[in-house]
Amino acid sequence: MSSITIDRITADGTTLECAVSPSRDLDRFFTGEPFRTDYDRSIESVPDGLLAVPVLAQVCPVAWANGADVYVEEVDATFARALEDVGRSLCSLHDFLEGGRLYASRTIDPERDERGASGLLFTGGVDSTCSYVRHREASPTLVSIRGWTITPDPADDEDWDHLRRRVSSFAGERGLETAFLETNALSALDHAMLLAHYKRHVDGAWYSSVGHGLGLLGLCAPMAYVRGIDDLYVAATHWEGIDLEWGSRPDIDEHVRWTGTRCHHDAYELTRQERLDVIAEYVEREAPTLELQTCNERMDGNCGECEKCYRTAVGLRLSGLEPTAHGYPFSPSAYREIRRSLERGEWVLGQDERYMWADIRDRVRETEPDGPEERAFFEWLGTVDLDELVSEAEPPLTHRLLRAGARNAPNRVYNAAYPAWKTVKSGLQRGRFGR
Repeated sequence: MSSITIDRITADGTTLECAVSPSRDLDRFFTGEPFRTDYDRSIESVPDGLLAVPVLAQVCPVAWANGADVYVEEVDATFARALEDVGRSLCSLHDFLEGGRLYASRTIDPERDERGASGLLFTGGVDSTCSYVRHREASPTLVSIRGWTITPDPADDEDWDHLRRRVSSFAGERGLETAFLETNALSALDHAMLLAHYKRHVDGAWYSSVGHGLGLLGLCAPMAYVRGIDDLYVAATHWEGIDLEWGSRPDIDEHVRWTGTRCHHDAYELTRQERLDVIAEYVEREAPTLELQTCNERMDGNCGECEKCYRTAVGLRLSGLEPTAHGYPFSPSAYREIRRSLERGEWVLGQDERYMWADIRDRVRETEPDGPEERAFFEWLGTVDLDELVSEAEPPLTHRLLRAGARNAPNRVYNAAYPAWKTVKSGLQRGRFGR
């Protein structure tokens, strides 16, 4: 019987650690590393049942993909019920998920006084900045997590330092608290092998398409208990009318809860362009020097040349803001570069980017262009077939072959080849070859 056992959960100062023991048939999806998350406050007072939440939030989707059961000594009763709801949502979203059961020796309902505090997962991008603006009267704690787009690898230390400084500066200017979490969740899981097996079922990578809504929110449970956070917000990526197989959606995130805390999928009723409108109004009233950070290539500012930078810069202009005043190098000649890159398929685009460019196109139709370069681009965007731009952006053949090879290899062969496979793991982990 396929199973995953969670045991030896410990809280030592600010560090949560536990062992994950899969049955032999699931061993390939785990690297053997203990699961670990470091917080910036002591978690030793957190009840054991809540300490189990972060790891369960990572391993349960893997179990559901294999029809496996999960065993744990103790779990928060509210979260156990939440997992049932999240599991049903994910299984209805992805046909390849089979489901499974959680078995706990004990369920607990710990006491925790309501404090009225709130938290917000925050990067400084469009979505999380919009959510901050919407909830700024509540002075939410800004929560940043290292372990997904910024990995625990020492090579990413500088990126993490840049993010911490930027978020701390944003918070300091507004009198907000911050919380910084670091986890090895995606190196305790063998994310590359998960992608090798399940990439054919999803538009993006495993974590982006399946695990990250539950996974990122679940990591916050000990932090939320210590800080008395009753409401935890995660900004929506998509919006009403977009039905993509994405791991963070209202029918997933709104189910996530544990004793004392409910999670909220925020601003789903707004398109990305409408979120930029919210930010533009905030800029005009309160924050004229606000800078966003959305770049796919760097964390110490925006390169101004990747697809996401260009897309955000165009969106800022459509909301009445000058991109150069808010973190984006941009000139009228950039419109030619955007069109050329889109037509040549130089960017790997998924369906979510297609919807975002369609959102921009809808606004373009209501906007008077400023200058001949902008006019020419707006006219082109109004007629181009966006589906063709997406279909031309295929992952490199070598990466598709590597995935297929890893998926079909026996464990002993895979383990021998793992060092070579690992060389493309970080890129696959971010989904760069699939989005």
